Amino acid sequence: MEADLSSFDIDAPRWDQGTFLGRVKHFFNITDPRTVFVPEQKLDWAKAMVEKSRMGVVPPGTQVEQLLYAKKLYDSAFHPDTGEKMNVIGRMSFQVPGGMIITGFMLQFYRTMPAVIFWQWVNQSFNALVNYTNRNAASPTSVRQMALSYFTATTTAVATAVGMNMLTKRAPPLVGRWVPFAAVAAANCVNIPMMRQQELIQGICVKDRNHKEIGHSQRAAAIGITQVVISRITMAAPGMILLPVIMERLEKLRFMQKVKVLHAPLQVMLSGCFLIFMVPVACGLFPQRCELSVSYLEPELQDTIKAKYGELLPYVYFNKGL
Repeated sequence: MEADLSSFDIDAPRWDQGTFLGRVKHFFNITDPRTVFVPEQKLDWAKAMVEKSRMGVVPPGTQVEQLLYAKKLYDSAFHPDTGEKMNVIGRMSFQVPGGMIITGFMLQFYRTMPAVIFWQWVNQSFNALVNYTNRNAASPTSVRQMALSYFTATTTAVATAVGMNMLTKRAPPLVGRWVPFAAVAAANCVNIPMMRQQELIQGICVKDRNHKEIGHSQRAAAIGITQVVISRITMAAPGMILLPVIMERLEKLRFMQKVKVLHAPLQVMLSGCFLIFMVPVACGLFPQRCELSVSYLEPELQDTIKAKYGELLPYVYFNKGL
């Protein structure tokens, strides 16, 4: 018996996006690292199924489960603004496999200056690509802006790590293990705003409840970018703060001292365990589609809205990016 899909809305969220738990479930679904290994043909099939479902012309015999799976693949691999396929490394579903390797090695090789510089550079290169891939695509970013962002964030991360390493030479060993997190947090505060500076300069696209574009707001951009910065730091915090404590104790055990070659792989594995949970939790801290009171917008934009809608539009909405 064929399923009745006449009333099925493929864009309707499966979980309530107005609640933290609903957003976490949503991001657990679309940041599933297994989707990274889905073949290109399957991703193209998913996009085609989503587009057909939106037009109400799905093939006969299509089941709801197939459409839900197609939407999962679509959300994990295609940009929400442009619908274009994102590069694999920049997808949020790649945060676990990519982040666990980089985080694990940053935490393991924190003692020597060349290792600190190299892994901070690798991390910021990865972050720059992720930030660019998940930006609000309505605000274009030039090559010059990307290069400046990349250089500034990398310099900030390296300078923070090197400076704090020098300051903590006489501190307890555990303090030195926390230096990579300080560098990552500092760099995130620079990398994301710099990569998305065009949104801060020209404003981010705001829409009404029916997704109709109203204008551009710099204040909305500042809110969205701030939320992304907080999310990224939150994503890294548990692993980079707790894992050093765990490794500090494990490395004192006799059998661990005999297998030092396994310390780095162990840190990578444990980093992955943290990220599997922290990626969706951090992404779910704030709604993807943000709601902002019209009274908080720029005065000129408020005047435009009131002239067009009167007092009938109390809120506007925008995609904050990831």
